[in-house]
Order: sequence, then structure tokens, then C-alpha cells
Amino acid sequence: MKIAAIQMVSGIDCPGNLAAARSLLEQAAAQGAELAVLPEYFCAMGRRDSDKLLLRETPGDGPIQEFLARCARELQLWIVGGTLPLFASDAEHVRNSTLVYDPAGHCVARYDKIHLFRFANCREHYDESRTIEAGTEPVQFELRARSGARWRVGLSVCYDLRFPELYRAHARAGADLLLVPSAFTYTTGEAHWEILLRARAIENLAYVLAPAQGGQHENGRRTWGHSMLIDPWGSVLGALAQGPGVVLGELSAQRLQEVRAQLPALEHRVL
Repeated sequence: MKIAAIQMVSGIDCPGNLAAARSLLEQAAAQGAELAVLPEYFCAMGRRDSDKLLLRETPGDGPIQEFLARCARELQLWIVGGTLPLFASDAEHVRNSTLVYDPAGHCVARYDKIHLFRFANCREHYDESRTIEAGTEPVQFELRARSGARWRVGLSVCYDLRFPELYRAHARAGADLLLVPSAFTYTTGEAHWEILLRARAIENLAYVLAPAQGGQHENGRRTWGHSMLIDPWGSVLGALAQGPGVVLGELSAQRLQEVRAQLPALEHRVL
């Protein structure tokens, strides 16, 4: 099954970002992808953290969700909508949510980012908890490919990548593919992005697809990019350093079975 990571450099204008996402999704579909995954904050990277509040939607209703459903239906793609802001339990926060749409345009899964990014040095400071309400539960969904093969997919977002217990929960649930839509900062991405992605693939014997924001943004933020697909042995099958584009690759059930048979780490029992 062909899958695609969509890399973007989202600006502050939501309609403009959606138009850019549509163009990239069309490219993925034209190249035979069955699943396309957008990056975190694909719909907007605001000037201020609080700009997320202006875009929040009610689950099942809103222009961003309508866009994702329409693209999935018209392009006959499984689409994972990076993240978009949904209403939280109070007026000062949003949920940073990943929504999954099948080729009929139905929303079949929702994951709310659990681990909220905090980072500070002498030049940068981030604290997502100021405007984002954390989720609590891991989420997987099942994807049936055109070939009839079934793939179990585990959802995560960006900073989740640093917490291996989330991915082990996906592995215990039988995940074959782990998705990591992200907007890693240039500083942290340069140091840790590829190392962590390859580790999650290796330790969980699963494919990892990580679409990212990658470039200099209108709001002044710089993101690392390097969207990539990694196989269960930890080999990078495709990557894009910076700028908008599509990373296309293929999942192989045979390769997955071979690696798991050679190195049955998921069967290990702690004494």
C-alpha cells in the first residue's frame, strides 16, 4: 500500500493553508497513495498561541472538518488531518486533535494530543498547556487497503514522540503503522527528530510515517521538517528536508512479517 506524508510550511491564513494542503493531497493521490497524512497545525500557524481559539470547531461541524471530508471523498483517500483545534472543556483552551477520514468522507477516528510541548532556552520558549487541553487515551484505527489487506494504525502527535510508553501501548494493540504528524522546532528537530522516529520504529517493530512542518513560517517560527517514512528495521525509506512537498513510500506486509519473525522483541516477557 502506498502512503504519503504531506510536508507544509503553514502560514496564518487558514483558507490559504487549506488550498495548499489540497494541492499536496492531489499530488499524493495522483501518485497512487491510499493514505495521506497532513502535519500538525496544517490549517494554521498563528501569530500568537491564542489564535487557535479563533479557529476551534465543534466535533463533526466546521469548515476545516468539511474540507478534510470533502478531500477524502473526492480524492478517494484515507486522510489523517494532522491536527486542528476542537472545543475543549473551557473557553481558554482547545483540544489539539487528529481526525481520520475514510475514502467515503466519514470521520472514523479522533485522537487528542496527550503530551503537551514545553521547551525553553535563551532564545525560545514554548508551553502548549497555556492554550491546549491534553487528551488522555491512545487511539488506533483499522485501515483496509484496496488490496484487501488490513493495517492497524496508531495515532500520535509531535511531542508524544518523546514518550515511548504511548507507542508500546499501540504495539500491544497490534499497530503495524505509527503516525506522527508534527511541527518540531528547528532546534529540537535538528538534535532529536530522526533518532526518536527510528527508535520508535525499531522498538515497536512497526512502520513510522512522520509528516512535518518544514521551513520559515509567517509568524517567525522555524520548523525542522524532514518528513519521513521509516520501516520496522529502522531504515529511512523516504524523506524531505525542507519546504512543501510529498514523501511517498510503500508499506509491505511481507517486510513487516520478516522483521518481526527475525527479531520477536514484542514477545519478550519481563521476569
